Amino acid sequence: MGLHYERAWLLYQQSRYDLAEKELAQALAENPNDGAAHALRSLCLKESDHHVEATQAAQEAIALDPNLPLAHYALGQALLSRNHFADAERAAIQAIECDPTNPQFFTLLGMIRLNRRDWAGAMEAAEQGLQFDGEHAGCINVRAMALVQLGRRGEASEAIEGALARDPENAFSHANQGWGALHSGDTPKALKHFREALRLDPEFDWARTGMVEALKARYLIYRLMLRFFLWLRRFGFGIQLAIILGFVFLRQALVQLARDNPALAPFIWPVVIGLLAFLVLTWIADPLFNLLLRLNRFGRYALSRDQVVASNWVGICLLAALAALVWALVADNSFWLLGALLLGLMVLTLAGVFGAPRGWPRRVLAAAALVLAGLAVAGMGLLITANGMPFQQGKARADLADDFLMAYVYGSVAFSWLSNFAIAARPKR
Repeated sequence: MGLHYERAWLLYQQSRYDLAEKELAQALAENPNDGAAHALRSLCLKESDHHVEATQAAQEAIALDPNLPLAHYALGQALLSRNHFADAERAAIQAIECDPTNPQFFTLLGMIRLNRRDWAGAMEAAEQGLQFDGEHAGCINVRAMALVQLGRRGEASEAIEGALARDPENAFSHANQGWGALHSGDTPKALKHFREALRLDPEFDWARTGMVEALKARYLIYRLMLRFFLWLRRFGFGIQLAIILGFVFLRQALVQLARDNPALAPFIWPVVIGLLAFLVLTWIADPLFNLLLRLNRFGRYALSRDQVVASNWVGICLLAALAALVWALVADNSFWLLGALLLGLMVLTLAGVFGAPRGWPRRVLAAAALVLAGLAVAGMGLLITANGMPFQQGKARADLADDFLMAYVYGSVAFSWLSNFAIAARPKR
């Protein structure tokens, strides 16, 4: 390998990706057919969030040297970053076939399977890698992550503690220990490990996300919701949807039971209200508690730009709904009460939009939300103008307003179903 490649590899290991790319540019100027240089450039591009270019560089490396393990590994990393899990897994397996003793390749395979919710497959890949290096931090962490999802938290904690004892400066291990603590409900321990992970690697998104969740978990309501979300995350989308629908149908059954048995109604309605509040919280808990974190001197810096924008929109809509409700009660005006209800539904819609991953799912939901907002504004506008018209014209306009507002309500229900499917579909980058 040339001097520029060796320098680039050292810079890559130091996470100085831009400088590594400059060295690789010089290496490729001297030897454009150097497959290893193209593969390392792919890894640098992936770390710099240039996912498509990273894929192209890895594919070029494979074209130049089909038996180069690093080239297939780089392609697997690039495809994983783009959520092309099936293709990424094939690339990782190809890397292993080229070099079946490299535990880093098994780490990649395990991470891909974790993203595919194949917990058992991820653990199998990690354990295969550990056969060649029993102290490999990547394989240990993948195995621990799989164990947590399989409900074997004690084993996972022991594995991570052992990894940290051997390498206390490993950000991945600290973040993994933090998530394990969150699963166990130990928020202080989770915060400690997430802080340490971010100290070691300030750009580590997985640790930053964990820090945000741990900060919000200090609130009892969110802590309970988080435990439900973490439990639900173990299942595939089909089972998750079945569980949520189970709550919806249970609520409807209880409502019917209360109507058919008035004597039981005082005992049933609190349960119905509790279930309704729970279902609403599954939608708005994340942006709502992100809004509360804006008041925390640490939390406001931990939030991503996307989370800040989401909390702003939800906060504005929620404040408008509360203001309309207060004015409706003070002025005894049903028009403002209707406005509060419509704004309340829009809070759920906004939470659904920002809950979807970036890409086409969010664009589809944002477009649907704009249509719903248009229906609500048109309906309210028609109601306002109907009051100053002669009776027949006013009635016709009020009837049209009712049509718009009912379309908004039914559309909001349909939106909830649409968002569930859009959230389940990971975008391709």
